[in-house]
Amino acid sequence: MEPKVILVDYLDNPLGEMKKGAAHASPHLHRAFSVFLYHDGKILLQKRAENKYHCGGLWTNTCCSHPRPGEITLDAARRRLDEEMKIHVKRLEEIYSFVYYYKFDNGICEFEFDHVIMGEYYGSYKLDPKEAEAAVWMEKTELLEDMQANPQKYTPWFLTCAVEVLKRI
Repeated sequence: MEPKVILVDYLDNPLGEMKKGAAHASPHLHRAFSVFLYHDGKILLQKRAENKYHCGGLWTNTCCSHPRPGEITLDAARRRLDEEMKIHVKRLEEIYSFVYYYKFDNGICEFEFDHVIMGEYYGSYKLDPKEAEAAVWMEKTELLEDMQANPQKYTPWFLTCAVEVLKRI
């Protein structure tokens, strides 16, 4: 069964529910989150699996997804960290949120109210190959330089929110 997302307004007030595929095809503004795990001046990045419905093979933050209807966003972030990378983090903090829109060449649209979440982590991880094909700890300065030189290697939302996250590390 296809998961549902939470439709929201520009203030993140819930407006209803919709199947994820329909929300990305329409587009409808919906709630999402982007998790950044860090330790010792480094951020854990994941390379999205090549077969993802958009942005396959691009580097992005540690984990990103959508809370389910009725699910608290931080709980959804913990759930997806476990599902995608077998990571268990107790302390996560939302640092800010933003709205973005991006239309991909395949017609899918991202129109998301994205909650940006951070947490410190220094344990192991095990990737779900359906979600991510690689992961790497990247030093802050090296990441900023690579984002500047090679923005095409990164997801559009990552380029938008990573700078604010890096200010806090």
